[in-house]
Amino acid sequence: MAGPSSLRGRQSFARVDFGQRPGEVPARVCFHMALVTTAAVVLHAFKYSESSKIVRLATEDVGVQSAVAKGAMRPKSKFGARLQVLSGGVAEMYMKPNRDLHTLAAFDVTRQRSELAGDVERYVTATALAELILRLAPAEPNPTVYHYLVAMLDDLVAVDRVNLEPFGLAALWGAVGILGFAPALDGCACDGRRLPDGAAKFSIADGGFLCQTCAATSTSATTLQKQDRQTLEKLVSGNIDDIAPIPPRHAAAHRRLIVRFAECHMNEDLELKALSMWERMWSDT
Repeated sequence: MAGPSSLRGRQSFARVDFGQRPGEVPARVCFHMALVTTAAVVLHAFKYSESSKIVRLATEDVGVQSAVAKGAMRPKSKFGARLQVLSGGVAEMYMKPNRDLHTLAAFDVTRQRSELAGDVERYVTATALAELILRLAPAEPNPTVYHYLVAMLDDLVAVDRVNLEPFGLAALWGAVGILGFAPALDGCACDGRRLPDGAAKFSIADGGFLCQTCAATSTSATTLQKQDRQTLEKLVSGNIDDIAPIPPRHAAAHRRLIVRFAECHMNEDLELKALSMWERMWSDT
């Protein structure tokens, strides 16, 4: 649900006596907390104490944020079953500046996406996409990322099963790109030199294709033949309609490529578990 955020600031002041002299104005310490209302998607949720949960939200107005849903585990909680992963709605959060964990006051569901939960391949693809957003998106306003996530989740519900795997590849590459890590496809990732058509070397570490000069000094570049290069270019652009059926061995290579690329540019040592599960799922089918 799109729309401008509503900010209602509330302030409370604590009067503190720091030994002021007679006639001096007492010092005041300000504790500011704003109630923010924004469209959001639940990316992740886990138990936080006996009665509460912590949720990670992709929001339209304040980026990716963490919030504690107090009492969410109780049988008669106001949250009920609303905090399901991939659910979309309107979140109300009490937010404090310079804090990583806020307080979730309410979450009104507008899109449950139960169709994803009922289909393993669709659900795993959706959670892999959510994980990329969770790990790579900054905690600052970026409506473009939020709207991309919502559009891809909705399209994932409707996409034909025959196109589900290439759609997942395209959605994941699109997320990497919209988050600022798009691979260099038209020019060399190192020196920007324009690349000729045909087979080309691709370096995950350098962030894209390499010219012959740079490829000669690379120890990690791998060769993509002309057809695989064209397939990658279409996946990154989101144009899956013109992609010819991808042979199983080549599809496995494309899955490995997006997983390794995301892991390399995440700048963390933690495994992308949902993305790895997505890769293994298609390998087992």
